[in-house]
Amino acid sequence: MNFLLIDVYRKMDSIKSDLLNTPGLQTIFSRKSIRAFTDEPVEKEMVDILLRAGMAAPSAVNQQPWAFIVIDDRTILNQLSEELPFAKMVAKAPLAIVVCGDPDKSIYGKEFWIQDCSAASENILLAAEALGLGAVWTSTYPDTERIQTVRKILHLPENIFPLNLIPVGHPKNEHAPKNKFRTNNIHRNRWHTPE
Repeated sequence: MNFLLIDVYRKMDSIKSDLLNTPGLQTIFSRKSIRAFTDEPVEKEMVDILLRAGMAAPSAVNQQPWAFIVIDDRTILNQLSEELPFAKMVAKAPLAIVVCGDPDKSIYGKEFWIQDCSAASENILLAAEALGLGAVWTSTYPDTERIQTVRKILHLPENIFPLNLIPVGHPKNEHAPKNKFRTNNIHRNRWHTPE
């Protein structure tokens, strides 16, 4: 088992360590937000895997209302970095993926694309971790100004919504995962207010 995981989760006495030793769970518990990247490009094969992972996500009634814009043009990456307030790290990333949603593909309600594209985004983040890459979710939706900025730069049609911008690259430094497990976020059978 990854020693970082052992350190982060050593207090999880109620869970057998062999259960945590599965590749899928190791990837989930190892995932972290990476904002500093080396100059090394991301191989095309890895990009294809990231996109396949995104498209493997569940979606309401299997409508798959997503589209992915892969950006490796330095001019566009720099422009996004300059104009989006929380995406400055894109200037140093060799690649970014914009996860977009098409509300017209959602059958029961126009807003289901948000959950569907969020699931696709998390799959991309987990796949990046599994491949030894670094990535971070930077929000676009629901901020109107950020949506319009991304639409303008990437020439998106008005019916397509950019959910987020995910910079991807080889991590510049070693990062430890955070233990985000909080028992006060768990309720059994009903909502319980802590006393």
